[in-house]
Formats: sequence, C-alpha cells, structure tokens
Amino acid sequence: MKGPALTKEPAAHALAVGDRAGVLSREELIRFYRTMLLSRRLDDRELQLKNQSLSYFQISGAGHEAVQVAAGLALRPGHDWVFPYYRDRALCLTLGVTPRDMLLNAVGAKDDPNSGGRQMPTHWSSPTLRIVSPSSACTTQCLHAVGAAEAGELLPRLLDIRSDAPSLDGEVTLVSLGDGQTSGGEFWESLNSACMGHLPVVYLVEDNGYAISVPVEVQTPGGDISELVESFPGLHVIRVDGTDGVASFRAMSEAVAWARGRSGPALVHAHVTRPYSHSMSDDERHYKSAAEREAEAARDPLRRFAGFLVDAGHATEAELDAVAADVDREVQDASDRAVAAPKPDASTAALYVYSPTVDPASAAFEATPAPAASGKPDTMVSAINRTLEDEMARDTRIVVFGEDVADASRAELLTEVTGKGGVFKATLGLQRKHGRERVFNSPLAEANIVGRAVGMAVRGLKPVVEIQFFDYIWPAMMQIRDELTMLRYRSNNDWSCPVVIRVPIGGYLKGGSLYHSQSGESIFAHCPGLRIAFPSTAEDAAGLLRTAIRADDPVLFLEHKHLYRQTYNKGVYPGPDYTLPFARAAVRREGSDVTVVTWGALVQRSLLAAERADREGIDVRVIDLRTIAPYDWESVAAGVQATSRVVIAHEDQLTCGFGAELAARIADELFEHLDAPVKRVGALDCPVAYSPVLEEAILPQADDVLDAIRTTAGY
Repeated sequence: MKGPALTKEPAAHALAVGDRAGVLSREELIRFYRTMLLSRRLDDRELQLKNQSLSYFQISGAGHEAVQVAAGLALRPGHDWVFPYYRDRALCLTLGVTPRDMLLNAVGAKDDPNSGGRQMPTHWSSPTLRIVSPSSACTTQCLHAVGAAEAGELLPRLLDIRSDAPSLDGEVTLVSLGDGQTSGGEFWESLNSACMGHLPVVYLVEDNGYAISVPVEVQTPGGDISELVESFPGLHVIRVDGTDGVASFRAMSEAVAWARGRSGPALVHAHVTRPYSHSMSDDERHYKSAAEREAEAARDPLRRFAGFLVDAGHATEAELDAVAADVDREVQDASDRAVAAPKPDASTAALYVYSPTVDPASAAFEATPAPAASGKPDTMVSAINRTLEDEMARDTRIVVFGEDVADASRAELLTEVTGKGGVFKATLGLQRKHGRERVFNSPLAEANIVGRAVGMAVRGLKPVVEIQFFDYIWPAMMQIRDELTMLRYRSNNDWSCPVVIRVPIGGYLKGGSLYHSQSGESIFAHCPGLRIAFPSTAEDAAGLLRTAIRADDPVLFLEHKHLYRQTYNKGVYPGPDYTLPFARAAVRREGSDVTVVTWGALVQRSLLAAERADREGIDVRVIDLRTIAPYDWESVAAGVQATSRVVIAHEDQLTCGFGAELAARIADELFEHLDAPVKRVGALDCPVAYSPVLEEAILPQADDVLDAIRTTAGY
C-alpha cells in the first residue's frame, strides 16, 4: 500500500515552509511524517476491526496529526504532564505509546496497558509517560491539568524537594481539547485559575470546525476561540495552521518554551481538518457539503507534509513509499497480536473500584489508641478544625482550599485582622498556621474546586477541599461522578485521586430555605468509587475525618450544619492519632422491641423518640450508621434479628432516600426475621421552605419517628 498521493503546494506556501525548514533535521522530518502516517493507518485499522466486530467503537484523529506530532516533539516525554482527549492518537504515539498498546485498547484486551479492557478505544494512558487517563467527558481535563500544574509548583516547597530535581525542573502541563469543548464552563474556569496562578499550562485547541455536527460559528461567538481568550492577563495566544507540520512545530515549541520559562500559560489555536466522521456512529455527509469535504481534503496534513518533503528535497516519493510499507507492516503486526490477545476474566469486573491496599473499614483504622480523656468537651466544628490542623502538621502533602476557607486578609496575614476561615469557621486559623500555599481560597466555582483537586491528587498531593453548602455541589457533579470516582477503575489502578470533599449538609436551621437545607446523600451513594461519611458527634467527626484523610480513595465527608455547635453531641478531642473505621455503626441506645437505623441529625431525634417510647413500654434500639459508603450491614442485620421490627429514619426525602436501599435489602435478606413491615421516616418529597412552620412540616421530627415506632411495635 502506498502513502497518500502527493500534491503540489502553492509557491507561497513552499517558500514559507522553506523558511522554517531548519527547525527540524531531515531525519526528524521523515520521522514526523512517519508518525503522522502511522496514526492515520491505525485509525483505518481500527475502523476495519470495528467492521469485523473485533472492536466495538472507533473515533478518529485524522486531520489532527500534524499539530499533535508537533506537540509531542515540543514536550519532554516522561517529564512533562499530558492531559489528552480522545482524538490525540498522533500525540500519544509521539510521546511513546505503541501501536500494539493502542490496538490492545481497541479490542478490549486483558493486557491493554491503558485500562485493562475497561475504557473505550482512543483513551490512552501511561504513568511512565505521564499521560493521565482521560474520560469521554468534554472539558473536564482542563481543570485536572491546572491542578497538576499547581501541584508541580507546590511539591518542591511542601516536600523539600530540590528545585532543580529532574522530575520537577521546568516541567510543563499540556492539555488538549477540541473546539467544541471550549464551550464548556470548565474550560473557562481552568483559564481563570491558570492565569490567576501564572501556571505553566499549555492549551492545545484542535479546531476542526465542528463539534460532532455543530459548526464552530454556532458554538463560539465569532467562530474564533483565540479572539475570545486574548484578553486573559498573562495568557500567550498563538494561532497556527494545524495542518502545516513545520508551522505547528514552531507554534508548539514557542508555547512550551513560554510555559517552561514560567512566563505563564499559553494557548495554541490550531486549525485542523476532520476528514472522517466524528465517530463510527456519525456520518458527516449529512451536514457537510461535498465542496466543503473537498476543500478539507486539499488541506489533509499527510498530503501537505509529503508534498513538502518531496518539494524541499528531504525525501523522494520512493522513500515515502518505503516509509508507508514499513508502517503497514508495523500496523499489521500490532493488529495480529492485539486480536490474538486474551480478553479480561469476568471475575475481574469489579476490581479497582476502590483502593486494593487501603481499606478505611479495616482494622488498621480501629480506634486505637483510646480517645484521650483530657480537656473539656467541645463542638463538632471544633473537632473538625483540630483534626485538620493535626493532619496538616503530620502530612505536608495536605492542601486545603475552597470558597472562603482562608483566614488571612489582603494585608498579607496581619495578625490584627482575622479572615473568614470558612462560613462555619471550620478552617479558621489553618492558613495562619500552615501558610497560604497550603490553605487558600478558590473561585466561586464548585467544578473548579473538585477538578483542580483531581489534578493535584494525581500528582501526589492530598487535597482536602470544601464545598461551602451541599446545595451547591451540583456544578461539580461531572467532576465527582465521571472523574474523581472513576479514575482508578478506568485506568486499571494505574492512577488514583484520593481527595476528601468536606460538605456542610442538611437543614433544621431557621432561614436556610430551599438552597441551604438540602440533603441528598443517596445520590452520591450511587457513585461507585466514592466513600461517604456522615458523623453525628464531635468525637466521631474527628475519627472519621482522620480516616478519610489517611485513606486512598475519594471521600465525601458530610458535616451536618445543625450539629456543628450543639451541646448534646460535644466530645473531648480524642487526640492526633485517633481514627475510626468506616462501616462501624454505633449503637446509641440498646433495645429489644424495635430497631431504629439512622444517621446525621436524625440520631438525636430518634433518641428523643426512643425515650418517649420507653415511657410507653416500647424498648427501642437506636443505631447510628456513621458512614453511608460503605455502611455497617452487620449491625443493621443484628438489630433486625434482635428486635424483628425496624424503622429507618433519615432527613433526606423519603422517595429514593438511602433508607429505601436499606429497606429493600432488609426485605430481601432478613424477611424471615421480620414481624412487621419495614417503616421509613423521611422528609416530604418537596424542597425545604423558608418559613419555620413549613420547614418543620417538611423535615422529619422526633414525633414522626415516634409515630413510626408505635406503628411498627403495634403491628
């Protein structure tokens, strides 16, 4: 099979390329062409495998090859960090991913080094090459790149690494994306933080003019993303014809040098083509005219580069044919080996949802040494603050950030001025003690907080971030569900991001209303890979938070606002070594007639209901789950078996609240032990209203729990 037909370029183009020919040697130029051709041939082979039902999806990088190879050549493989997207085949080949690895990914082989058969094709990953496993979500990787670049700046100072250490000296973070992805809010949030932090991030926008079928002029005002971003302070913007290989190499080299020299972030806007449809499930003939497709074909980067090599005397047509034949042999060999490779064993399907080495429910986190019985009882918010302070002193990798978490003023930490330290004061004093590099405010953007934390955790930092109110966590949902919780699984345990997300949650605070009173832990319990803690006492908050920080999985740490400063749940601070395992429920009250399973603010209400029931001759056991994922099924089962009657009480809405999962499992596995139907208590299926009268009617009260206890006991 011969290479692409050679085309003569206009004289002006030939002269322009000739002026830049000294940038790369003849051998480098031929290797440049070979990598581009290898990328295209792999695209074609994957299409064949898909048509033969040997692969199950295909998305092409055709038309993007020139600027991608240029980007790879401008970087230092294994030194710089790369956050690619699903068209970056030529980039990853240039950095060192092999054709065999790519085709193992395409066929879903057991030995696919990118994901072990878990991630769909064209999603490449390599810890050795510092190519971080991408998802299929658009734009999310931009925030990861910013977080990784921040970590690169922080690590030498936090871990006392020499500033000239080979692994960190002058490193650059590259993030690539399509023109359609620039419409995503996380792209703009990342630019905001990259420019604010003067970070060494290089954005490569590969603009093929379409987001699937939507043309760029419908996506972007004026149809030109580089014009829109030029006003960002400190951002170096470069435009280039991304189908011109040598021009692309110059542009990428300039951008990388800018970032490597710590001049700030750079953005390369590369105009490329997309000669193939968006993916196998798309047909571009439905939305591209024949004339448009013909014009794109004339700009095919392979044809242009081949023509340049011949016209400039760097290679003959016979030499390029030999290159093509060599590429075809390599692709055939890689394809044969990939097709013959074994598939994953079905028994491995659930591996690496969580860390295989650190289990927060294990005996390693048992409450030893025993809580120190010294000092006065203090509030839950104080216990959280002291735990953060102690853990930051113990582990210099910990960074704390979020909205309003810092406690310094513009006057550069003047001691007479005290900042906010969080709206509930949970982080008060941390910045003053540990410095503004480790404790800092974020933009008012929840996806920004979690996305940057993912990038930092990938680099080895331990972010403990705060979402100011649970009600506002939803902009971060894509980062939590598709990135934070899936990174370990989709990379087959090559990458992880053990972030702790602290979130004030719940109601029972007058005036909270619709947007400061929500619960919804059941939604996050539906995210495999995420641990969830929900303490109800000061001592438990200290132990569970410390375990969350020392664990190796992402943890959603829910802190009930109503419980922050109550007197009934105060406790003596148990000391800097106290940990509490997850999935260890606490029996807050023994009883033999009815078991109440609860957590959060309903623990105290259930205890009050149990005391009143006791006066009526009903002996009630109250179990505080303390963690939702994982939860302590053994304690629940023991309670049901001991009392044969169970009430599940939670603050979240009744429909699809986490109590529904518990009730279903009890009915499924413990039916023979039940003497009455499982009863649930929860909020009304409506938002929490502003008026105290309405709030009290909406949220479950002790009377509601008592009524459920009476009904169950009397069945």
